[in-house]
Amino acid sequence: VNTVMATDIMDKELSADRKSRWNIAFAQGEVGSFPLHENVWTSVNRKATIVIEHLIQASDVAHTMQHWHIYRKWNAKLFEECYAAYKAGRADNDPAEQWYEGEIGFFDYYIIPLAMKLKSCGVFGVSSDEYLNYARQNRKEWESKGREIVAELVESEKLRESMCHKNTGAQIDCQQ
Repeated sequence: VNTVMATDIMDKELSADRKSRWNIAFAQGEVGSFPLHENVWTSVNRKATIVIEHLIQASDVAHTMQHWHIYRKWNAKLFEECYAAYKAGRADNDPAEQWYEGEIGFFDYYIIPLAMKLKSCGVFGVSSDEYLNYARQNRKEWESKGREIVAELVESEKLRESMCHKNTGAQIDCQQ
């Protein structure tokens, strides 16, 4: 159940519970870090469960911890999806208004801390450094180019809308 729920990163209670489980599982060497009556297998199972939760989370946002062009591709697709929902009345806010700032916060408060946790538990071995470095590089790149990219994404969506309304026969997906 925890693994399925791991992808719900917006629920503050679930996030707090997950953080608490991580702290308990990886508070090695601290007095009182786990109950004295707890056996080794309980501790191992707790660690395995929380690591799997974090792996599921990482798989959900893996594009943010990969090369810049991979991040850009999937970020654009998510923007397109959110923009289409807004235009269709399924979302209240235009994603373009906060997309730049949202990505900065997402890197600072979710992606980079997640990559650091995965590195600290050693689940990816030496690859952990690569994921953390890509996350930091992508955040830095987004900080310098993100506003321009958001403007390009908005322009692309407006062009798509225009092409769909004109029904020019162009091969464009108008069914978003």
